Amino acid sequence: MERQISVGEGLLDKPYQNYGTTSDCGDTASLPSIRNSSGSDATTAVVVFSTLVAVSGSFCYGIAVGYSSPAEAGIMEDLGLSIAAVRMLGAILSGKIVDIFGRRNVMWLSELICTLGWLAIAFAKDALWLDSGRLLIGFGAGIISYVIPIYVAAISPKDFRGVFTAFHQLMNTFGCSLAYFFGNVIPWRVLALIGVIPCVLQLIGLFFIPESPRWLVKIGKEKEFETTLQNLRGKGADISQEAAEIRDHIEISQKHSVARLLNLFQRRYANSLIIGVGLMLLQQFGGASAMAYYTSSIFEKAGASGSIGSRGIAIIQYMFSFFRFPAVITSVLLMDKAGRKPLLMNGYQYLQISACGMAFGCFLIGLSFYLKEVKNMNDAAHILVLVGFMGCSAFNSIGLAGIPFVIMSEIFPINVKASAGSLVILICWSCSWIVTYTFNFMMQWSSAGTFFIFSGIGFLTVLFVAKIVPETKGRTLEEIQDSIITSFAGLR
Repeated sequence: MERQISVGEGLLDKPYQNYGTTSDCGDTASLPSIRNSSGSDATTAVVVFSTLVAVSGSFCYGIAVGYSSPAEAGIMEDLGLSIAAVRMLGAILSGKIVDIFGRRNVMWLSELICTLGWLAIAFAKDALWLDSGRLLIGFGAGIISYVIPIYVAAISPKDFRGVFTAFHQLMNTFGCSLAYFFGNVIPWRVLALIGVIPCVLQLIGLFFIPESPRWLVKIGKEKEFETTLQNLRGKGADISQEAAEIRDHIEISQKHSVARLLNLFQRRYANSLIIGVGLMLLQQFGGASAMAYYTSSIFEKAGASGSIGSRGIAIIQYMFSFFRFPAVITSVLLMDKAGRKPLLMNGYQYLQISACGMAFGCFLIGLSFYLKEVKNMNDAAHILVLVGFMGCSAFNSIGLAGIPFVIMSEIFPINVKASAGSLVILICWSCSWIVTYTFNFMMQWSSAGTFFIFSGIGFLTVLFVAKIVPETKGRTLEEIQDSIITSFAGLR
């Protein structure tokens, strides 16, 4: 463990761009690797370090998600803007700019935008500065939600991709929990300054990590592609087969190049679109965003303390995160004897458990609002809303909050990844805006009915995952995409 950390820290000695060719990769090429049981795949300290730098953006995104609820009392009277509405703009542009400028450069741009946004909020003198800050954070968060899963999936070995993409959701959860927990005890300006820290860390770290090898080969930088892939897999790793698969797949994909968004709706991409769009629709209409933004209001309407509810949710999220964190770390560090399967459930299982837990939690919240109107049942209602809300938060954090973004990064071929990614993320944040905008109207109509609807959508998500969503564990991105297209062709 100490050896891995010391090597990772050694990456900071010089920028990644100066590593040179495969023949003179220096320290980075000689980084130790961890092989799976078949010996055919490896992960190096370069992959670990690059992932940690990338998911610093996930931490910033989590703080942005959790910021609104605890800060609501302090700034809502000055700000009549939903951050979800601005994420739609970032979503529209995310795919195209990532395709043009590369994954690493766009992460740098998004974090710079978020940094300016947090600073604008922290030092705001009037509503204009608050609005500007929220606009910038919303735009940056829309890009972050797309580019980080894409980047992490692209650099990770296939047998460890699920492990590394899990860090995206872990850091997202940590950031959201931090905002919930401290947002009720520190001023909202100080909380905004805390949001700057992960942005600055990633801005610095991005100078020392590689670009996505798939993007490099797509734009014709063959020499940089081979150097980057060799550094990611280790000096002694044989990358010839993986490099050939990536080249062949991109060459075939570019023959079906999609110039316009409408061309994305070809029959060959139907399965991928159904999976990507379906997961985002169900994720948002399941009520997760509304519960994140209106946590304090929901608890107050239920007759419980909003601040206690927010802290309780933060604690339960941290507990679930810490339970998963050792499993993720262990699966990265263990050698040949254990393999991956005994260590972590795959994303498909997490998604089903998450959706089922969300559905049951929403049902308990709906039941609590129903019992609140029944004589002598107030105490039971308070307990149910707390248990239900904590259950929703915990189960959402282990699957639905992050895995749909990971699956989205895996299922689309590189020639349509920009257009498809923009479309899917746009639908995600459009639905988020619809849910958060209509939530108060729905609560006025029926608080219990609102959460019963969310519960029904949760159970529908379980069926959708069981029948439609494929398992992607242990398969290269090219294998996943080919199998989805082939499976659709077989159904015609």
